Amino acid sequence: MIDMTRYLLERPHTLVPLTFFSEKFSSAKSSISEDLTIIRNTFARQGTGILETVPGAAGGVRYIPTVTEDDAKSVLNEMSQRISESDRLLPGGYVYLSDLLGEPNVLRQVGKLIAAQYAKKPVDVVMTIATKGIPIAQSVAYYLNKPFVIVRRDSKITEGSTVSVNYVSGSSNRIEKMELSKRTLKPGAQVLVVDDFMKGGGTINGMVSMVKEFDADLAGIAVFGESNFEGSRNIPEYTSLIQVENVDTENKHIHAIPGNYFAQTKFIALTPNQSGVQE
Repeated sequence: MIDMTRYLLERPHTLVPLTFFSEKFSSAKSSISEDLTIIRNTFARQGTGILETVPGAAGGVRYIPTVTEDDAKSVLNEMSQRISESDRLLPGGYVYLSDLLGEPNVLRQVGKLIAAQYAKKPVDVVMTIATKGIPIAQSVAYYLNKPFVIVRRDSKITEGSTVSVNYVSGSSNRIEKMELSKRTLKPGAQVLVVDDFMKGGGTINGMVSMVKEFDADLAGIAVFGESNFEGSRNIPEYTSLIQVENVDTENKHIHAIPGNYFAQTKFIALTPNQSGVQE
């Protein structure tokens, strides 16, 4: 049972036939089904996620990572407190996040929180822009079991032919350029755009334009943090985990709160002690 749990946790959103476990452990399907029911109920009680059953000859079980509302509140409140530390304030009113987004445990939590929003929604690719968004995109992609692609501000010879778009930086109001390899996206792909921090929303809008250039579809937008912005961002609906509500450079004060994650997330009820796993 321990080995089955490990196998499922390491392969989120992957359909595993019952025959695989039956042959691996030389056990009858009925015994495997009973073990999977115990695992399913444990996942539900602990808020680990859903062990979904797919019936039929080609069916099996699939682990879908989710989070409970209480766990999400605990994580985001703790992150808000850490971001509110005064020594994070940099010249120009910028907030230092590199250490926080360099911690494996924080990245794991961020990735799972964002991925949980799309537990029951179609996503084919996670997109981000170099460089600080990369570890977040990688974590989200892991929990969704989907590839992630990196948009760059300058072309690399190793990328081959690229598609480029111009966009207006929301914070500096300058024209910028971003590029993505032509081999990266397929027409009709459902693309989840993620980034580390949003101010004016120009970078996000640039990636949305990139999605359209490939005739792909926008599955959603998620950012780790956002700051208050006086102008109009003009971006599609998005999710933020943290909102930097106030930055006082004179008194070196930062105040961060959970973002709009709870307003944007429909939490899935995890209910143990239901019927067992079907064969």
